[in-house]
Amino acid sequence: MSMLRRNPKTFTVRVTTMDAELEFGIDWKATGRQLFDMVCRTIGLRETWYFGLRFIDHKGYISWLKMDRKVQEQGIPKTSPMPFLFAAKFYPEEVSEELIQEITQHLFFLQVKQQILNEEVYCPPEASVLLASYAVQAKYGDYEQNVHQPGFLANEELLPQRVVEQFDMTAEMWEERITAWYAEHQGLMRDEAEMEYLKITQDLEMYGVNYFEIKNEKGTDLYLGVDAMGLNVYEIDNKLVPKISFPWSEIRNVSYKDKKFTIKPIDKKSPDFCFISPRLRLNKLILDLCVGNHELFMQRRRMDTMEVQQMKAQAKEEKAKRHIERHKLMRERELREQAERDKEDMEKQLVHFRDEARLAHDALMRSEETAELLGEKAQVAEEEAMLLAQKANQADSEIQRIRLQAIKTEEERNLMEMKVHEAEMIAGRLAEESDRRAMEAERLKEQLVRAREAEKNAKEKLIQVTKLPLLDLTSAHVITSSEFEKLQLTDGDYGVDNDNNSYELMTDGDVEKLSKEIEKERVDYLEKSRHLQLQLNELKSEIEVMKVEEKETELDRIHNDLMDRGETKYITLVRIKSGTTKARVAYFEEL
Repeated sequence: MSMLRRNPKTFTVRVTTMDAELEFGIDWKATGRQLFDMVCRTIGLRETWYFGLRFIDHKGYISWLKMDRKVQEQGIPKTSPMPFLFAAKFYPEEVSEELIQEITQHLFFLQVKQQILNEEVYCPPEASVLLASYAVQAKYGDYEQNVHQPGFLANEELLPQRVVEQFDMTAEMWEERITAWYAEHQGLMRDEAEMEYLKITQDLEMYGVNYFEIKNEKGTDLYLGVDAMGLNVYEIDNKLVPKISFPWSEIRNVSYKDKKFTIKPIDKKSPDFCFISPRLRLNKLILDLCVGNHELFMQRRRMDTMEVQQMKAQAKEEKAKRHIERHKLMRERELREQAERDKEDMEKQLVHFRDEARLAHDALMRSEETAELLGEKAQVAEEEAMLLAQKANQADSEIQRIRLQAIKTEEERNLMEMKVHEAEMIAGRLAEESDRRAMEAERLKEQLVRAREAEKNAKEKLIQVTKLPLLDLTSAHVITSSEFEKLQLTDGDYGVDNDNNSYELMTDGDVEKLSKEIEKERVDYLEKSRHLQLQLNELKSEIEVMKVEEKETELDRIHNDLMDRGETKYITLVRIKSGTTKARVAYFEEL
């Protein structure tokens, strides 16, 4: 009887990224670098220098996996599977220029979005709404009024809880404001919407900053902030505005001994910047972050390596492809929309023709009925006229007979004359009545002729309507497939050589055209930035009246004070860096 036993030389790890969970079986001698590379290959990430594997050690502290040591020897709790979080450890200075791969942008977007929602990074209310609209664009694509009905964001987490509680507004009111901005992002692809999100968040004061509790030599509690630009010192109740800042360009050496941390400036005449870290274990993490951020700071200011140049060229090529594909899709969508509009017009025309045909048919039926009625009346009139004519003839015969049978006596003659006179009067009236009937018969005949002419015209119009080409609305293309293919962009339009699978994306003319488009996009972006700032101010003014003052936090008050003074993150950093290193060190010691 055999038993399945677990291989003692391997163990299982579970790595959680921002949008997935991965499990790996690795050798017990595997190093942190081997595990990290395995994760990067799995998700297709090449910009590995921003990221790391984070875990909670057996003492409950946040730690990052060291690349040059074995995984099993780094104080990780021996659970199965062993948990890690794949996250950004370092942040770029300028996201639009430094982040190359789309997957890199996406991972940063997910992490920064989660930090804002968890309130690890402070974001003002009006900016939160704008960021939420870009997040919706990234997830749902272009806004469609018929599809995105009110309530479609009901189950989405888009705003920090602090913002929701700070205003006397319902979920429907927040959704209405987010959707209004969402509708303005028409045409943005997912990666473009995520990049716009990151461009806004990188200007937030707490973006990309790792905070650590420290003390100066006087024992004052302070925060040390480590970010892509350098080291910042904050007061314990204000993480937005640093009191002192030391850029990496002014730092020569970083070291610690026990709990004392020492920063040596480039200027050897300037004193060292020293602070006390209450936990020795955190000193290792501070030093690790300082070294990594400084290396990236220097790397950005050197010529790109061949790998980075290759990645940028590939990313540029892929972006150009997406740009071309998007233009093709937009053109196809415009053609489809035009086809739909033409189809609707044809349907309306068909309904109009059907109505005209129905009216013509009704007129024809009425004409036929009128013609039949007039025919019957004419026939009756003719019969009456013939009868009256016969009576008139009989009266004439009677008169002749009476005259031939004249009575000899005068009285008889007079009597006969009177009778003749009466007969003549009756005959005259009958003749008049016969003439009138004859005239009426003639009039009815004329009406019958006109009715038959109207019937003939109605039949001709009906024949014209029925001879129109039938419309097959179920398969109406408006544009034939051959015409549609002529309108579409082909591979040849962009220099695609299908024989050797090489892609020459743009000719000189394309480059000139693309340059004009890029310049136009820059102008549009500046105009859009001004427009967005105006919208942010309008939204802030609009929701300010619904603000619950008691729910306002200290960070809200500090941020509003900065806005009132017209200070931004970068203006503040320039101001606090303006002094000498010696003066800044002295100021730190006096805090």
